[in-house]
Amino acid sequence: MEIKKTKSTIEAILFASGEPVEVDRLSAVLEIDKATVIKLIKEIVDKFDEDDSGICIVKLDDKYQMCSKPIYSNSIRAMLDLRRHVPLSIAAMEVLAIIAYNQPVTKSFVEQIRGVDCSGTISSLIIKDLIEEKGRLDLPGRPLLYGTTLNFLKCFNISSLDELPPLPDKEIDLITEKCETMSILEGK
Repeated sequence: MEIKKTKSTIEAILFASGEPVEVDRLSAVLEIDKATVIKLIKEIVDKFDEDDSGICIVKLDDKYQMCSKPIYSNSIRAMLDLRRHVPLSIAAMEVLAIIAYNQPVTKSFVEQIRGVDCSGTISSLIIKDLIEEKGRLDLPGRPLLYGTTLNFLKCFNISSLDELPPLPDKEIDLITEKCETMSILEGK
């Protein structure tokens, strides 16, 4: 398949999908290696930037998704008559940060660090598709484990959790101490 047609095919797949598409899947469908797929996507991204396009392609872990550029969000909301998203509360941001930096974690782990019940906050973060269940801990009661979602990466405009900013040393010491306590309590 010629390069121009392959790029057009990638654009069409990402547009039609509406969801993030794995590089492996694109590679298999197009019958080309992953490195070439990534290179072609980079060229498409560069062309969108050069043309000052209203759309872009974002990388989310090992997946790519076509979406509108953030600077056009107000116009899109007005056109679609969408309400502005309600910002997260401080409590929700704290819970989200604890989960993002320590995942997968149990609700009791989050509550131990915050010192308060987090059931409602965790439920609202699940509804907003920022966190999800990642399995169960092999302990009595089999507590749920939580981690972040691809939507979390999109909302915070990062490609992977590796792009999270480092925690200040004081906070790291406090979290490490709480983690050690929880590890002992959870039998890790």
